[in-house]
Amino acid sequence: MADGTTADIVSRKGKVSPEEWKVRCDLAALYRMVASRGWDDMIYTHISARVPGPEHHFLINPYGLFFEEITASSLVKVDLEGFLVEETEYAINPAGFTIHSAIHDARPDAQFVMHLHTDAGVAVSAQKDGLLPISQHALITRPGLSYHDYEGIALDLDERVRLVADLGDKRTMLLRNHGTLAVGPTAGQCWGAMYYLERSCQQQVMALAGGRNQILEAPKEAQEVVAQQVMMAQALTADLAWPGALRHLARRLPGWDT
Repeated sequence: MADGTTADIVSRKGKVSPEEWKVRCDLAALYRMVASRGWDDMIYTHISARVPGPEHHFLINPYGLFFEEITASSLVKVDLEGFLVEETEYAINPAGFTIHSAIHDARPDAQFVMHLHTDAGVAVSAQKDGLLPISQHALITRPGLSYHDYEGIALDLDERVRLVADLGDKRTMLLRNHGTLAVGPTAGQCWGAMYYLERSCQQQVMALAGGRNQILEAPKEAQEVVAQQVMMAQALTADLAWPGALRHLARRLPGWDT
């Protein structure tokens, strides 16, 4: 098991295909973006990405590194059974494998999968009514939001069937009493979906500080209008924002792409 230092990690640039290297850089960037917003949970929670090619391999964080330390070269490659497919001194978190392998296997469009334990996300996941239609961010998020009931720490492989069924074709999920989840065909779209879900949760927690009776829900007609607008525009705007996210990282947490 590694001691947590990243100094001795050998670069994989030029040792993997250009397509895989691109995915590695994007995935490492997602980890750094989560850390930059304070959405990480020490060495816990996970973001994964499908490796291009027919092998059904995916990349996930090395168990023991903080998200701000993760680089493209330190990511661990595994198959859908959780077995390492390349030499590494790191292991992976079994709970992360359970959630992510299920979604990658069932959803070919889910090239990137992100799961977090933020304070606001966990708080809203524990509220009976879930995400309320009380903000524009929430109205954007709700049409693509699903729910999965808590079954304990995600170590039971049987839970994968139920989790995938609950996710269906949605982009995001509130894992009850647990946290948030987002998927996307690109890193930018995965990030955009999670960004709106997390902002919605944070806004809801703040709004509820005034009491549930003081909450003003958006009119039903407006909710329907936003749902139609989101279908046309969300993916495009998420990918447009991704280059700016990378510029943000270059200023704040450089080195993810090594």
